[in-house]
Amino acid sequence: MVTCPACEAAIDVEEDELDEGDPLSCDECGASLRVVGVEPLELESDDDDEEEEEEDEDYDEDEDEEEEDEEEEDW
Repeated sequence: MVTCPACEAAIDVEEDELDEGDPLSCDECGASLRVVGVEPLELESDDDDEEEEEEDEDYDEDEDEEEEDEEEEDW
């Protein structure tokens, strides 16, 4: 039996039917999960990836603003 990485609740799934990358959700907390390993079965929160992508986008926007400021200073 595998547990949810977000709330530690037991997730009832047929472990031998899962492949790496398969999506799952936790019935207890509703977290979006995905399979990152099959032997042993290992789950990761998909929500973490979304947050990292948002952080990357924020970083890129900040970087663009800095470049624009530097260009204005050159004038």
